[in-house]
Amino acid sequence: MGLASAKVMIADDEKNIRELLRDELSPLVSHVVEVQNGSKALELIEKEEFDVLLLDMNMPGLDGIDVLKSIKSQEIPTEVIILTAHATVMTAVEAMKLGAYDYLMKPFKIIELAPVIEKAYEKKKLRNENLLLKTQVKRQWETRTLIAESPAMREVLETAAKVAGSAYPVLITGESGTGKELVARTIHAASSRSDEPYVVINCGALPENMIESELFGYEKGAFTGAHARKPGLLEIAHQGTLFLDEIGDMPQPLQVKLLRVIETGCFYRLGGTREMKVDMRVLSATNKDLKAEIEKGTFRQDLYYRVSALNIFLPPLRDRQEDIVPLIRHFQSNDPVFRQKTFTDEALNVLSAYAWPGNVRELQHVVHRVLLLARGNVIGPGDLPPDLTMKAGTDSARLDDRERQHILTVLKKSGGDKIKAAEILGIHPKTLARKLSGYGRSW
Repeated sequence: MGLASAKVMIADDEKNIRELLRDELSPLVSHVVEVQNGSKALELIEKEEFDVLLLDMNMPGLDGIDVLKSIKSQEIPTEVIILTAHATVMTAVEAMKLGAYDYLMKPFKIIELAPVIEKAYEKKKLRNENLLLKTQVKRQWETRTLIAESPAMREVLETAAKVAGSAYPVLITGESGTGKELVARTIHAASSRSDEPYVVINCGALPENMIESELFGYEKGAFTGAHARKPGLLEIAHQGTLFLDEIGDMPQPLQVKLLRVIETGCFYRLGGTREMKVDMRVLSATNKDLKAEIEKGTFRQDLYYRVSALNIFLPPLRDRQEDIVPLIRHFQSNDPVFRQKTFTDEALNVLSAYAWPGNVRELQHVVHRVLLLARGNVIGPGDLPPDLTMKAGTDSARLDDRERQHILTVLKKSGGDKIKAAEILGIHPKTLARKLSGYGRSW
């Protein structure tokens, strides 16, 4: 894991020791500060979070044990390594009981101290990762791979690959069930932050007060029921990626606070007075038209420009029918029982012709239901839901005609400018050209 990202504080009343440790550690860690007594250590640690504290046991005023007790009583998530030239078995045992990570006796060599600091830092990181695992709940319908047989989805994958290498915020738009979160995961996996946390929060699934406490965390006693300090998802996402799903549903008061975090990288826990700093990539997704929400006054324009430095539009499944059969095959491959069954060409034609208003999510639910309930291993049209079979034929013709009329209307309003028309339609110019070429005349 290394120490390159670690923040370390040295608290020792002996100036020469402080300066020696500072000079030795500076090339190894991202940030190191020194203070000369326990009071200064507590004062600073309440304003800024540190990963590891090197704490001298014997200092005038507050000694190391007093500082350690204060840190643990406040549940400050800093690993403490006690340093002393006056070690006794009793003080060592007391320090370890109070929660010190380790105990070193002066004099020591930096070659002995560095591995201890690194292990303490690893423990701090693992605690955050455990919090993340406890907090996140993965949706069952999600898949690990984006299926991209259609030209429209290939464009999405190409765009995702391009934006992954930057640190800019990305806004992913598209109808519900199209796989926006999967695109976000793909961007994170292809980024330089792929080994760091990927944190998800659904802004539309939690009450306003819960979103705030989940994002920012809280201090003990911040509100009724806050019996202990809890780090928020923002700090857990440090150096990684924060994905804000359904950001269009975020309450306005929280929009203001989120804007400040994105602009400054700083925030406060609920009930806290210590400013927290975070370095993270922000990805967002919505099935709403945020520009329309801005006009209605429900979404802040300044936040919109912050989260949408880069944009990816995820087309609905009805606009990428080439992906339907590969998706069905992919769903089957995830379960050994499903692999034994096959769809007839007639059944696949019906599934491909259906409009899928619920998009990929609906397709997966239907396919799983059919695979589970089908009596035999060969699935024909008769094994599909009756309403789906009846609607598939009419939906296909009706949707094609409606889409054609809409595209031609937009093209006419844009004065025949295909680039402008594609922008209004929210599709790639190549996709528009492909659709126009299928309408039987030269455009």
